[in-house]
Amino acid sequence: MKRILFPTDFSEASNNAFIYALKLADAIKAEVITLHAYELPQLHIGGLPSTLKEVYDSIELENFENFKDQIPVLRDVAEKYHLGHVKISNILKHGDLVWAIKKVVQEEHIDYVVMGTKGASGLKETFLGSNTGSVITEVESIVIGVPEDSDFTGINNIVFTTRFREKDLKALKKIIELAKLFEAKIHCLYIKTKKSDVKQVVIEDWKFLLKGENVVFHIYESEDVKSSILNFIDSYNIDMLTMLNYKRGFFEELFKQSLTQKLSYHVNVPILALHENTI
Repeated sequence: MKRILFPTDFSEASNNAFIYALKLADAIKAEVITLHAYELPQLHIGGLPSTLKEVYDSIELENFENFKDQIPVLRDVAEKYHLGHVKISNILKHGDLVWAIKKVVQEEHIDYVVMGTKGASGLKETFLGSNTGSVITEVESIVIGVPEDSDFTGINNIVFTTRFREKDLKALKKIIELAKLFEAKIHCLYIKTKKSDVKQVVIEDWKFLLKGENVVFHIYESEDVKSSILNFIDSYNIDMLTMLNYKRGFFEELFKQSLTQKLSYHVNVPILALHENTI
């Protein structure tokens, strides 16, 4: 049985991403494992070690009680969307979030990580901000980052950004498998810059290899890759942006830009990133 890890801080943005985790789990017949990670504060107070231990024990108990109280809330979300049949288990872990996710991914053989992300206003300060960028680039699993304002209305159009590398083709085949579960169309997007060196014969080879699949190709010339991607998402009513692992900063800028240019792009779609080691 496939497994989806859902890291959560129980915020509204996080619960919104939970809907995506449930929908994906339902489509691929997977189990959802929720993860709440917390860190103990660095206390600088006098007293005996036993006093410090009591303070830490109290903090740990508070986190456990909060986690226990939130589990029924997540179950209610599942019932609301008629997904109560999806198997859900829960993990509470002490430690840095990214470290905790990496550990659980390895221990529980996780196939997907689905988590929320905050926008530009809180990108650097929140659990759901820069951490998502770190998880996308560091965790060896397929990661889906769901923006706070993204509402699940189905997955009908998926865009896959590519530079027509061999490893991109392997990643695209993974996306095709997922798209078939939702009967979605894949838009294979190549932003051609002055530095691009992709030969036309390579593009034609891809079209031949993927003949018969629900994949269409789009090639645009532009020096502004991020804006071109965002503009495409808006123009083609894209429900999910997918790509092979990029640098962390690329994802952070994409999330920020999608909000600062909200009036012109209206982009609030999840980003699915594949790590090279998962293809």
